[in-house]
Amino acid sequence: MTKRKRAEKKDNPPARAKEAQKKSAAKAREEEKPQKIKNVIYEAELAKLQIELVKFQEWVKHNGLKIVAIFEGRDAAGKGGVIKRITQSLNPRFCRVVALGVPTERERTQWYFQRYVTHLPAAGEIVLFDRSWYNRANVERVMGFCTDDEYWEFLRSCPEFERMLVRSGIMVIKYWFSVSDEEQERRFQSRLDEPTKRWKLSPMDLESRTKWVEYSKAKDEMFKYTDIKQAPWYVVNADIKKHARLNCIQHFLSTIPFEDLTPKPIELPPRQDKTGYVRPPMSDQTFVPDEYP
Repeated sequence: MTKRKRAEKKDNPPARAKEAQKKSAAKAREEEKPQKIKNVIYEAELAKLQIELVKFQEWVKHNGLKIVAIFEGRDAAGKGGVIKRITQSLNPRFCRVVALGVPTERERTQWYFQRYVTHLPAAGEIVLFDRSWYNRANVERVMGFCTDDEYWEFLRSCPEFERMLVRSGIMVIKYWFSVSDEEQERRFQSRLDEPTKRWKLSPMDLESRTKWVEYSKAKDEMFKYTDIKQAPWYVVNADIKKHARLNCIQHFLSTIPFEDLTPKPIELPPRQDKTGYVRPPMSDQTFVPDEYP
């Protein structure tokens, strides 16, 4: 700011008042934010929850339950981070993640829900959808990838589709990760700066920055039609990632009562005697180079 502009601003009471109001509002927003959990506490709490998740999975397997968890929300809201922490200690044979790409030409001609149905769980399985059939109500609607008829047909059909899943014995748990405009922008900038995260920024993400209001309206309309008693939406406040992870996992564990069926500690049998076995020469095998001896 030049000296002249500073002088003009100094001599302009309305401008000074407006600037003071902005600073006051920014300070108030900062004060309203909850204190971030300390890393040592976060790690300890996450470890406890992951032990409970193992018990949860054993209960699901033992009772032949079928669980579908849907993770939706804004870009960079932290859905993937929660899914990663849920699956970290679980058996991937019984808990899997479904993150479908763009539908093929053949899939575009199918019944809309058809490509998702093939990924639904069998008895004893947990399926986590990293985005789901709700693409139609959000990104497809906002970006113009579906017609108005297709969109409204989805909103009519989706509640009945989910009720049908519930009647068939599948439990449907739906999470919406809510993040503020400012926090989303901060995370986008962070992804630009970190090479290991830059792949997360797709052209669609960049374009979505200009359609914040449209996405908000689409989400509100989606909730209006699909927040049903049999499969309600649960909103996760995701401005602080670590809080969102702990809160979401804690809620996920609360959706069904379960008991601890963790296998009891076992005693390992003695190893087999090596008598009679001669290992082939190591020179006959190809080893990975010891770049980090």
